[in-house]
Amino acid sequence: MAYWLFKTEPDEYSIDTLKEENVSCWEGVRNYQARNLLRDRVKRGDLVFIYHSSCKNVGIAGIAKVVKESYPDHFAFDVESHYYDAKSNPDKPTWVMVDIEFVRKLDRLIPLSELKTMPELSDLPLVKRGNRLSVMPVSDDEWQAIMSRH
Repeated sequence: MAYWLFKTEPDEYSIDTLKEENVSCWEGVRNYQARNLLRDRVKRGDLVFIYHSSCKNVGIAGIAKVVKESYPDHFAFDVESHYYDAKSNPDKPTWVMVDIEFVRKLDRLIPLSELKTMPELSDLPLVKRGNRLSVMPVSDDEWQAIMSRH
């Protein structure tokens, strides 16, 4: 089992939305590095921190579990979708998604400002300046350090 952090804008999709739906596809990843992680490394059973970004209260809001490994992101082929990509080909899809299942909300949102003060997280891309990756690995030690804060 591996650990991950997935970023989302809570105005678009939040931990509360996932709680209501219970299982959802994690679509719309349009960064090649993040796509490669979803496609090649994210596996069924992995745990995921759901991170709220681009909002007033930025931070880790909850936990999900990967229940379906990567498959073509069909929204890339839907001209009505915000995630449409005219260059993506259904025969050789550019973009993938995974399905995740709600596990739980954290007792409190762990803000980015707090995460940045944790020496155990110095190598986590999230706390490094300029990192905008929407999917990132979290080491076992980083996961445990974060879990000790909730």
